[in-house]
Amino acid sequence: MVIQQPSNQIKLTNVSLVRLKKGKKRFEIACYKNKVMEWRSGIETDIDNVLQIPNVFLNVSKGQTAPSAELAKAFGKDVPVDDIILEILKKGEMQVGEKERSAQLERVHNEVIGMVASRLVDPRTKRVYTSSIIEKALDQLSSQAHQQQNDKKEEGSASGTPTTGEAGESKAQAPKPMWKGVSATKSAKSQALEAMKALIAHQPIPLARARMRVRVTCSTNVLKQPVKAPKAAAGKEDEDGEKKAPGTVKDNILSLFEQVENQDVMGSEWEAVGFVEPGIFKDLSDFIENETKGRGNVEVLDRAVTHED
Repeated sequence: MVIQQPSNQIKLTNVSLVRLKKGKKRFEIACYKNKVMEWRSGIETDIDNVLQIPNVFLNVSKGQTAPSAELAKAFGKDVPVDDIILEILKKGEMQVGEKERSAQLERVHNEVIGMVASRLVDPRTKRVYTSSIIEKALDQLSSQAHQQQNDKKEEGSASGTPTTGEAGESKAQAPKPMWKGVSATKSAKSQALEAMKALIAHQPIPLARARMRVRVTCSTNVLKQPVKAPKAAAGKEDEDGEKKAPGTVKDNILSLFEQVENQDVMGSEWEAVGFVEPGIFKDLSDFIENETKGRGNVEVLDRAVTHED
């Protein structure tokens, strides 16, 4: 006797499911493991490398595909299946097992530690720390954050109202960035930025952002032009009672460098290479764009200059 299987059943193995509930129905798509997060973070751009099969399912484990009528009812009559798949992939909840979840968390954790270790340095020596030292520092901040959270809960339950401190001090001071640990649901890059902010704010070990090495080029005709002072700064006086001069374009550019390696003039073009703090780079870029009217340019040569042992 030949057993007939339903025509809308497809058997798949070794999959990661992405599930979305829409209009009382649950729809699923079958994806390759580890590819969903890469798609959502922009690392993977080819959807064929993400989907095991370009179908929408009611139940992947049973191989039951979603009928066209159900898709039309939930997503709209004229919505193509490809658009439905993209919506599920973007908004759906990823279903992973415990082993997969642990492996994914470990992978993201290692990526975060690696990114942070490559972008922060000892401000005295400009040398990078080892990944293990950065990991211990972040573990320390995570423990502190959870301890503070528990202390606040105990204080709140004991008093019935949150403590605000004397004369509303807590309202006046902005809270420092906190680090509570790595999450598998957020991108490694965004978490690395959060971790760096918390480390720099709390300084469990001496830390600073590694400097950027940049090249600035500008027409020599522009360099000596005076910079227009902002209206708010116009008429302001320094400590000696004299009015502040905004200076020339060149003066302002060089003032944004932490250290200038070299300057050179080639024909009608001036070039300066040096180091800037990451937090100053946007100011430098905006100044050159606004003041040179397209006759100047800033180029990043190295995003994180470090000295390694």
